[in-house]
Amino acid sequence: MIQKILITKEGKKFFIKNIDEDFHTQFGYIRSEDMKKSKPGDALRTNLGTELMILNPDFIDLYNKITRGPQVVTPKDIGIIITETGIGKNSVVLDAGGGSGALSFFLAHICKKVTTYELREDFVQILEKNKELLGLKNITIKNKNIYEGITEKKIDVITFDLPEPWRALPHAEKALRPGGFLVSYSPNITQIAQFVQAAKKSSIVVLKIKEIIERKWEVDERKLRPFNRMLGHTGFIVFCRKG
Repeated sequence: MIQKILITKEGKKFFIKNIDEDFHTQFGYIRSEDMKKSKPGDALRTNLGTELMILNPDFIDLYNKITRGPQVVTPKDIGIIITETGIGKNSVVLDAGGGSGALSFFLAHICKKVTTYELREDFVQILEKNKELLGLKNITIKNKNIYEGITEKKIDVITFDLPEPWRALPHAEKALRPGGFLVSYSPNITQIAQFVQAAKKSSIVVLKIKEIIERKWEVDERKLRPFNRMLGHTGFIVFCRKG
């Protein structure tokens, strides 16, 4: 369990699992006694004179340390899923294709209850490990094939990260409450096309399809410019709603 984090003025983070021991970095070490008597936000100096700020870890600090197995849904895509569906503290969500849990756990952080379906047992083990790291109590992990059905009913939001999402569409149609949202995330446009065609034959209304591109900027005195590399295509996202 991570007890504290140290941050340099440049934003480099160090994660401390045991404050009963001195913590060593390339900038020198921080004494255990200094960490124990410090408050969040205090500036501590290493034996070499480098200043580090000490903080309690927030959810996002722990989230960025989750174990990754399969490709994850990225933060830029998670953000648009949250805003387009209006997920909140009273929402009940089902995430199908849990993988490493990047989407599941972020949703659990802000929702009332999340259930994750994951077919592969090795990915389920990763999910359980990450759940323990984050200390989330409102998420249930199931080693289950969503193509065979959904047990839960009256769900507010269902998210798909599946190779063949159209196969799970009839089950989602039955499990969603009227007005509930269905979001399907796929890397290939051919998957999206087949999913949309299947949705047209159901009570699921396709609202929009989006792809999010992210570009960071560098701001350093007179150097004000975008980074040469940007995070481009990661997946297409279909937003739907049950009629």
